[in-house]
Amino acid sequence: MSGEWIGLEKILRDAVPDVAPAIVCRVERAGECVYENAFGLLDPTEQTRPVQVDSLFDLASVTKLFTATAFLRLVDAGKVGLDQPLAAVLPEFGGVRPIGDAEDPLAKTPLPVDPRRAGEVVDASSVTFRHLLTHTSGLPAWRSVYAHCGPPPFLPAAESAVDERQGRALAALVAYPFVAQPGECYLYSDIGLMLLGFAVARLSGQGRLDRAIAGLVTEALGMDAHFSPTAAERSAIVPTEHCAWRDRRLLGEVHDENAAGLGGVAGHAGLFARAADVCRLGRLFLNRGEGMLSPELVAESIREEYASADGIRRGLGWQLRSDPDPSCSTAFSLASFGHTGFTGTSLWCDPARDLCVALLTNRVYRGRDAAGIVALRPRVHSAIG
Repeated sequence: MSGEWIGLEKILRDAVPDVAPAIVCRVERAGECVYENAFGLLDPTEQTRPVQVDSLFDLASVTKLFTATAFLRLVDAGKVGLDQPLAAVLPEFGGVRPIGDAEDPLAKTPLPVDPRRAGEVVDASSVTFRHLLTHTSGLPAWRSVYAHCGPPPFLPAAESAVDERQGRALAALVAYPFVAQPGECYLYSDIGLMLLGFAVARLSGQGRLDRAIAGLVTEALGMDAHFSPTAAERSAIVPTEHCAWRDRRLLGEVHDENAAGLGGVAGHAGLFARAADVCRLGRLFLNRGEGMLSPELVAESIREEYASADGIRRGLGWQLRSDPDPSCSTAFSLASFGHTGFTGTSLWCDPARDLCVALLTNRVYRGRDAAGIVALRPRVHSAIG
């Protein structure tokens, strides 16, 4: 191994098993893989099955990048506009709704409406796709959508069961109250990206998001990334948490309860992929679209569209490097862009050095305390930088 990677190697080895029992890191420069290694075990209880560089990880919110990329391809195809209202594609979303309560994403407890906003209403037809992509729609961060979709499923579910769950979820999503006016503030929202997923499915003509993302993104890029892996693929899948709702250790089933409730197919979470697939998506944007996306739309997607009062910066679907956000090291340039996932995944790209880094872990294997992965990500990026 080149001496360049000794520090990175030690950081990653030391992170197993305390931060996560399974880790894969891949680094690409100028489109070439310059570092890739796997650490840990797929079955830490039995101390068997070493992780491989091609092991499949639950991407969690890194899925949002694939949903956003599919949508941007539809923009390039002239099927939709960034500033078009969501209700133009999902008419059931339109209408006047109140500013009301929400739920805490982690505790799953009610968050009451701000009394200063009691009686305030929102015209849902004013929410645009740009609002969804920048998380400025005024929609809540999270709601227990899965509670509307039926009992805990075993995944992969039958096609008819997925379609039924999707219908129940959409009916719930279009009825939730808002928590702010569209464009008023930044609030990272799974609800917004779930709705974007339904819009992509409808606009694509495929009827469902998994088929749309396959046709528009993963198959087009030669990836082996997909929703709801089959039983035959389980030997390559990295397990995640023991789920209280499903009462089992999750292996090949999406960790996110809402994505599971929808049958494993959702705009905000649900994809399983390898580190090479994640870097492949980053390279698409580093290489100005490679003919799949127009260079102008790529440039727009990775420049600052919105900055919050505390300095968090967003592009179209992408997080941009911001000093208050610990997910990316300041060793990366201010032009860097990426995204993180709750299970412990991340993709970060730095155009200044034509650099792409995929760090995939299953840090939720023993619980949801994020301190370990929050500390690990910038250390990894700094060792590369």
